[in-house]
Amino acid sequence: RLGRQTLSLWRKNGRRAGVTGKGAVMKHDYYSYTKEQLLENPKMKLFCLEDNAAVFKQMAEQMAEEIKAHNAEGKHTVFICPVGPVGQYPYFVDLVNEQNISLKNVWFINMDEYLTDDKEWIDKEDKLSFRGFMDRTVYTKIKPELVMPEEQRIFPDPKNLTHIQDMIKKLGGVDICFGGIGINGHVAFNEASDTMTPDEFLAQHTRVLEISKETRAVNSIGDLNGALDDMPHYCITIGINEIAHARKIRLGCFRDWHRSVVRHAAYGEKTAHFPVSLLQDHPDINIKFTEFVANLPE
Repeated sequence: RLGRQTLSLWRKNGRRAGVTGKGAVMKHDYYSYTKEQLLENPKMKLFCLEDNAAVFKQMAEQMAEEIKAHNAEGKHTVFICPVGPVGQYPYFVDLVNEQNISLKNVWFINMDEYLTDDKEWIDKEDKLSFRGFMDRTVYTKIKPELVMPEEQRIFPDPKNLTHIQDMIKKLGGVDICFGGIGINGHVAFNEASDTMTPDEFLAQHTRVLEISKETRAVNSIGDLNGALDDMPHYCITIGINEIAHARKIRLGCFRDWHRSVVRHAAYGEKTAHFPVSLLQDHPDINIKFTEFVANLPE
């Protein structure tokens, strides 16, 4: 049993102090927050929805409503879009086709793409390709008379690193960045850093980088049934700078390990060690998650 002195160290600055000495582990209070504690005083807005479908439907509806509002005003729409989460896209496609929403003045800037060891895009026909996914699941499913032209379907390109930054400037900024959060707090493939200051991390633009071991492991489970050896080692990602400067940021979380991710994002300190925490001061950001994520196992 722990003695009184050790117990008195528990719960300090949002952390629990474990047994001191060699091999000691610091534990964070917020990981054990109940649903009520989680929603009580977060550092960014949180919305708890019933289930995965509710999260995805709301994301799709926000996409459609933003586009319709801009179309009515004769304005263009610029989104940063993920391939993860992806459950919003079938709902979005249905809304576009059923309501005849024109995407002719819409730009989708996808967050990232896997690269080969030679730092080239992986083949579009590869099952892991985000470019292939968007074609199969979104662009070819929308009525041809409604879908945006190919030049408005943008992916970060390892051969033209400034293209997205230049395009965003030309278009007058990003209306909404949609996305998820990785197990180490990454948004897009902006992997965590224990050496960079928050300002240094937030200054990063579109770039090629090596994917962390944690991200490769988690993605291999979802995409390749755990075939870690077949996961790409490199990627190209839109910068955290581009994400942080979007007018709105909407993140969706629904996996079992998102329980801790959401709690860390909402209550952790702002550090490059957990990149999404650096967005806590954004003027219009929220995280939508499920009851499953909000409630911890007993």
